[in-house]
Amino acid sequence: STFFVFSDYMRPAIRMAALMGLPVIYIFTHDSIMVGEDGPTHQSVEQLESLRLIPNLKVIRPADEEETKLAWKEILKRIEGPTALVLSRQNLPYLEKCRGIKEFSQGGYVISHKEKEVPRVVLMASGSEVSIAVKVNLILKVSGITSRVVSIPDREEFLRQEKKYIEEVLGSKDALRVVIEANTGQGWYQLLSDSHYTVFMKSFGKSAPAQQLTEYFDFTPERIAQKIIKICQGTVVF
Repeated sequence: STFFVFSDYMRPAIRMAALMGLPVIYIFTHDSIMVGEDGPTHQSVEQLESLRLIPNLKVIRPADEEETKLAWKEILKRIEGPTALVLSRQNLPYLEKCRGIKEFSQGGYVISHKEKEVPRVVLMASGSEVSIAVKVNLILKVSGITSRVVSIPDREEFLRQEKKYIEEVLGSKDALRVVIEANTGQGWYQLLSDSHYTVFMKSFGKSAPAQQLTEYFDFTPERIAQKIIKICQGTVVF
């Protein structure tokens, strides 16, 4: 196990493990710019998308303690290839789920949504950004905008699910689909609709306390919610 950014040095071995179908377990921490003062040399930006590109490598980025436990169970059952468990440096809150999370093994599931409510906004995220999405969800509801939060700890597994399940989780394509991930996020286009908004890293990080970096790179719930509200009101072009 090591800082996630240093998975680059391990890439040949990881690729060979995937190619050979070896059930190796890789545990990475410090998975985003929230590493803070260590600076951009230690802050992963492109590594998450990079590892997701390797065939037969399972990449799981859990959002809280409960998802981490479920991820570990999934990892121990897997014998057909390696798995990368990607964890944060910062403490994460326990997330209340609106239903049981048996759907975790399907790569993505709804964690915050009222039954029979048609969401105007669907917030997708993985790892530490799920808690940000939950806060955005609360702000939107105060503003009268219906929304749901979808945790996607294993995006590639979610994409392998039947179309019916994906549509059930993400809802109508008429909704504004938002993705929040503190890494580069080119692979998320597969889950977006014509109406979408993405909050990704578009550069290397900076050396500063994590909270300052969250504000500098516009990952605060307040700023994200404000942008979504403007999009829904039609007052901003995106």
